[in-house]
Amino acid sequence: MKAYVFHGPGQSAWEDVPDPDIKDPTDAVVRVDTVTICGTDLHILKGDVPEVRPGTVLGHEAVGEVVEVGADVRTVRPGDRVLVSCVSACGRCRYCREAVYGQCLGGGGWILGHLVDGTQAEYVRVPFADLSVYALPAAVPSEDAVLLADIFPTAYEVGVLNGRVRPGDTVAVVGAGPIGLAVIAAAHLFAPERVIAVDVDPARLEAARRLGAEAVADAREAPEQLVADLTAGLGADVVVEAVGLPETFETCTRMVRPGGRVANVGVHGRPATLHLEDLWIKDVTITTGLVDTHSTPTLLKMAAAGRLPTSQLITHTFPLERMQEAYDVFGHAAETGALKVVLGGPQREVVPVPTA
Repeated sequence: MKAYVFHGPGQSAWEDVPDPDIKDPTDAVVRVDTVTICGTDLHILKGDVPEVRPGTVLGHEAVGEVVEVGADVRTVRPGDRVLVSCVSACGRCRYCREAVYGQCLGGGGWILGHLVDGTQAEYVRVPFADLSVYALPAAVPSEDAVLLADIFPTAYEVGVLNGRVRPGDTVAVVGAGPIGLAVIAAAHLFAPERVIAVDVDPARLEAARRLGAEAVADAREAPEQLVADLTAGLGADVVVEAVGLPETFETCTRMVRPGGRVANVGVHGRPATLHLEDLWIKDVTITTGLVDTHSTPTLLKMAAAGRLPTSQLITHTFPLERMQEAYDVFGHAAETGALKVVLGGPQREVVPVPTA
């Protein structure tokens, strides 16, 4: 089969690799129909994730059809159309029993495209299939469903739920990339008074408006002032960091009101200063976390009911075999306007979608 293989920092290729087999009785093999590329994949290609060994197939999000299952798999069978989650769960360890699957001690967690071969391939072996793949409703197209493998659970759990968004809240989202936009969409499920989007890219701020942001601010032009003006000087009830830079994290801590919450979603590659000399007296709660994907069944129901604007985040589609081109487009988002890049089967044509 063909797959996108990491060969070391700056080195990768769409090439022939052996087909995956069932290794454990809890495995399933899925024929991949649709995948997407994550910012984490770009970090891996830069060498920022040293646990990924050369020779690893990348990718941790997919939709496809089950073609084979191990003897202990009970919830899916060959022929089922499924969502492959970015997080695998053994279902037996302390963390899995608490639905904290991202911290699985039994061989799960984020392993696909990280510690084992991933989804950017024609076939993928999925460990712990009973808790790591989800049968898909016919009403959810594959292009929409693949965004429920990582981006929407991450935005919903690590951003909205950790931030405890409540009716009437002012929510500020710093970073209007794919995750930030998904946070904006998911926050509106809880009826906030307003959502404010902060970014440096006018096209992304326009996308934020389309997804429900009532106000937007250029990150270079004192966005704290806009938040203060809209809240009578108090600050936002919830601020979500969706970039992963020290300066954006510090911006978030300046935006939050006393007693408010800062939910950090962005993946940080450098230390950020925590100004406890200012924050301790404000009773601010700061949360972090890897997605657990415990919300995936709920999000699937909302997607089937048309409550999640998943397709609005997709700006480019490619056939699967044009993986390298898709990476180039996604990796140069400032020039291409890419938000989410989705790859399907070889029968599909490249269809760029305007961002504005």
